[in-house]
Amino acid sequence: MARWTRLAIGAGVVGLLVAAAALPLGLVGGFVATRVALATTDLPAALAQPTVPQASRLYAADGKTLVTTFADLNRTDVALDAVAPVMRQAMVAAEDTRFYEHGAVDVRSVLRALVANGRSGETEQGASTLTMQYVRNVLKTDPKATQAERDAATADDFGRKVQEMRYAVAVEDALSKDEILTRYLNIVYFGAGAYGISAAAQTYFSTTPDKLTLPQAALLAGLVQSPDAYDPIHGDKAAAQERRGYVLDSLVKAGDVSQADADHAKAAPLGLRPGAVPNGCTAARPENARFFCDYFVSWWQRQKAFGETPQQRLAALRDGGYEIVLSLDPKVQATATKAATDVYDYDDPKALPIAAVQPGTGRVLALAVNRHYSLAKKPGDTVDQLVAGGDSVTGYQAGSTFKLFTMLAALEAGYTLDTGFDAPSQLRTHWADGGPASCAGFYCPRNDNPEWMDGYRTMWTGFGRSVNTYFVHLEEQVGAAKAVEMAQRLGITFRAKSDADRAANDADDWGSFTLGVADTTPLDLANAYATIAADGTYCTPLPVKGITDATGHKVAAADPTCRKVLEPDIARAAVDAARCPVGQAGAFGQCDGGTATEVSTMLDGRPVAGKTGSAEGNATESFVGFTPQVAAAGIAANPSHPADGVGGAVQVDVIAAVTDVLERAVTGQPEKPFAAPTPALAFENGSNPAVPWPHDGYGRQQARRYP
Repeated sequence: MARWTRLAIGAGVVGLLVAAAALPLGLVGGFVATRVALATTDLPAALAQPTVPQASRLYAADGKTLVTTFADLNRTDVALDAVAPVMRQAMVAAEDTRFYEHGAVDVRSVLRALVANGRSGETEQGASTLTMQYVRNVLKTDPKATQAERDAATADDFGRKVQEMRYAVAVEDALSKDEILTRYLNIVYFGAGAYGISAAAQTYFSTTPDKLTLPQAALLAGLVQSPDAYDPIHGDKAAAQERRGYVLDSLVKAGDVSQADADHAKAAPLGLRPGAVPNGCTAARPENARFFCDYFVSWWQRQKAFGETPQQRLAALRDGGYEIVLSLDPKVQATATKAATDVYDYDDPKALPIAAVQPGTGRVLALAVNRHYSLAKKPGDTVDQLVAGGDSVTGYQAGSTFKLFTMLAALEAGYTLDTGFDAPSQLRTHWADGGPASCAGFYCPRNDNPEWMDGYRTMWTGFGRSVNTYFVHLEEQVGAAKAVEMAQRLGITFRAKSDADRAANDADDWGSFTLGVADTTPLDLANAYATIAADGTYCTPLPVKGITDATGHKVAAADPTCRKVLEPDIARAAVDAARCPVGQAGAFGQCDGGTATEVSTMLDGRPVAGKTGSAEGNATESFVGFTPQVAAAGIAANPSHPADGVGGAVQVDVIAAVTDVLERAVTGQPEKPFAAPTPALAFENGSNPAVPWPHDGYGRQQARRYP
């Protein structure tokens, strides 16, 4: 094909000499002088491996539901077999009827154009093959070229035309006709901001290229010659319809459609169904996915696979043509959104951010809150990341949910689940404190409900009834620094500077840490509990299931990043104690009372575990629950005014909201049991409940050392 092209060009030039009298001498001379140069040329890198910007698309976890796109230019490549055959035929009929018959340059058209141009005195008229048009489109949109180089690709002069021909010959040497047509369909401008057939099908008809009908295909193909003049959405519909008729007539001449079919298509209305392609998080669909989208973007900007700097990574997202399948489960997301808004309206100053995570992968299933993700200033509008934290959002106190970290630190230090002592109403510790919880200059925490909490407690019953004095004393025995380190090991990030400073410089004296006085987020909290659900495997929170680049290659950044941070038996022991708060007995039947016993009933007895939490003065109310398949957490708070407490009454609503999310997430999944810990970690003597330990006058357990 390429050799035929070169011979044809040579023959065409000879023929031009016969008609020299009718043409300007400079035009003929220039064309003859470039004949040899047309025969051979190297293919520029921009044409060999085009880097034309294209949109990245985000899909929900099903891989089909489009959530949004990120694009500076509305364009997405599709394969030729993903374009309706009638669309391919219409494009050829409209722009280059002999595309599959001639070479890179259609000599017949060149001769005709040169004669016409010579008589009119113009430098160019027609004669551009589809391959030449492809060359022009690539060069004028090459992001690596300078603006001057891009302008030169469309310059109205003979030299540019010759260069275009040369490159077209090289392109046809390297690519098949179908490959050229594919690239052309994916780059050409159809008007209304739509580059490429995928964007055009969506923009004009809210459909995909494979579903285009004959009248639709003819209309789109007709737009390419002059997108502004024929624009049926913002311009002249009659002109667009007339141009569509021209394309249909060309299809008949080419033998691709019958006259009857063409006449029927001509009579059809334009049938426009403009469909704006969502761009960015503020346009994500459904609306409840926008906070999730925001979290995804912040995650993307931390991934070195997409550039050296956050700015480069964001640019890659906007023009790299990535296909991204989020871990977002639309059903779980919808349930979480409804659960949050059932507790507080969108414009309520108080908020209930909720997060759900998959144990063992870290994949985030849902991020919801009773807010509209919007830059508008109306009540309930914000783009602050209230669920996952970031920028100025440090999180919220999660109360007694932090008792988990003290329990894990104790189990790791050699204590067993039956470690017990008489927990008093108030406990005087060895930590100095001059605040409201002090007595005689020492930190002296109290139980919130002495009648129900005081007395002999083990890890099972202390966790189930959320006994403050039990866990503060346990923290004394183990060391507060170990509880802080355990929290960090399970992914708790101290975003507040005061918390980070204390964790780094004064952790051993942080006696109140186990009562959840540090700020955290629902996502961090859910993922920490997901770690024990996964037998001690911590996974970095991950908002994606899969990513492929513009060439179809998978990107490893979408793979879970996990590491073992706890021995499985220690994690299982903590899970066993965490079954007490939600009304289950655990593997050894040692539970006795819980703060959220309704959860077990709400899940029809399915194995579940969790923990409630209340900040001082009921400033916040929290609940985190988990099964082996999912962990979810919610924290009711006033994000703008933390001192404006939500009140204790809302705790039952928070519990119900999070449990609704758990129930939706496990629907359709088989019931899976928790693995039981070994008796050696449950009981001090390895098999039976331990004898109560002695305590001093302040209710402190007498020191007992373990290896």
